Amino acid sequence: MEKNQVNLAEEKSQKLVDELNVLLGDVQVFYMNVKGYHWNIEGKPFFVLHDKFEELYNDLAEKGDEIAERIKTLEGRPVHSYSEFLNVADIKEETDVSSDEDTVKGVVNGLQKLVDRERNIINMASENGDETTADILTGFMGEQEKMIWMYNAFIK
Repeated sequence: MEKNQVNLAEEKSQKLVDELNVLLGDVQVFYMNVKGYHWNIEGKPFFVLHDKFEELYNDLAEKGDEIAERIKTLEGRPVHSYSEFLNVADIKEETDVSSDEDTVKGVVNGLQKLVDRERNIINMASENGDETTADILTGFMGEQEKMIWMYNAFIK
């Protein structure tokens, strides 16, 4: 069995890289959706949500970078064009969303999709003995699950 530079099975790592690229696409499309919410939010909660969306898209940018670097560590090639992101991502781009309720629902939906994908990748990584990838994504999930709770509290 061939091993990669971090001594993991190459074949299983390539499957993991493929899933990480889907996650990377999801993060990048979601990033642009949240950026759009930030730019276009209207209404009474403008100041609060404008700032929260900026925090979120900055966090997504950092997470995208960390995912891409993990892909490189596993000797893969991170997708890196917007057309590739749209092609691999399960999260779809959104346009013309500006109400507080619609933007927050979009955030919750995007976060839920990220958590679902991360959970699946964590299981794959653990089966391959790749505890580093599992650990990275477990940290992401903890933060995102808390955000889901908080944004849902806003909607109620």
